[in-house]
Amino acid sequence: MSSSETTTAPASTTTKHDGTVRLDHVVHRYGRGSANVTAVGPVDLTVPVGEFLVLVGPSGCGKSTLLRLIAGFERPTHGAVRVSGAEPRPGTAAGVVFQTPRLFPWRTVGGNIDLALRYAGVDRAHRPERRARLLARVGLEGTEKRRTWEISGGQQQRVAIARALAAENPLLLLDEPFAALDALTRERLQEDVRRVAAQTGRTTVFVTHSADEAVFLGSRIVVLTKGPGTVALDLPIDLPRGDVDAEELRESREFAELRARVSHEVKAAAAHGHRPGEPTDASMQGIEERTSQS
Repeated sequence: MSSSETTTAPASTTTKHDGTVRLDHVVHRYGRGSANVTAVGPVDLTVPVGEFLVLVGPSGCGKSTLLRLIAGFERPTHGAVRVSGAEPRPGTAAGVVFQTPRLFPWRTVGGNIDLALRYAGVDRAHRPERRARLLARVGLEGTEKRRTWEISGGQQQRVAIARALAAENPLLLLDEPFAALDALTRERLQEDVRRVAAQTGRTTVFVTHSADEAVFLGSRIVVLTKGPGTVALDLPIDLPRGDVDAEELRESREFAELRARVSHEVKAAAAHGHRPGEPTDASMQGIEERTSQS
């Protein structure tokens, strides 16, 4: 399995994994020479244990870049990223759910889960029980023998979520996993993810364009400016996170007010982008030159 497809792996036995995330003055750049562009940063951010952080902002603001840095798929140009106190490694730092399910079509639903369990170090004898629990957690009981093309797009994303949960990593990363789904399926999966996060207590970082989705899911929302992405708003969300009626929550006055505020901030971030006092590409180039000379 390639690193881009691996969503789970055995946890380290020498490091205590608690799922905390820390970004210290993180800057990430792409390209070289005149084509060198700052995609994100500087960003300073700490995500404590059990928090559901939603990153929201306009296209090109660096949301997915930050998620890849946290997952260990890329390393920052400047600054440091730490997950559970250590530099993240692909496949071990977190369970990851992408925009598309990335399931293996030659395997059944259960076979996809079993592969993740094998990479998580679960012995063969215990896999059926673990597989059944994972499928039940995402509402897919009895589907283990079905082929991936025999289930809907929403069900495929549920399989992807179950696969990401297989290793029981304390950190879950989701990169716009519902963007391609219809509105009804999207709302149902939002409710599922919210419930799973509450049940497992995992630290979660979720990327979205949607203010509505951000407010429904997050216990905290960070709005990023347009590229290079920096923090425009860091907002705690004080909405019930236990056993609540999803429709009642979405129709509440508090939800509407928060959604309106986040939507306003996203539009403002898209319109104004870089804020006064933040380094531009030119100033970042100067920082790099001074660093290389020191």
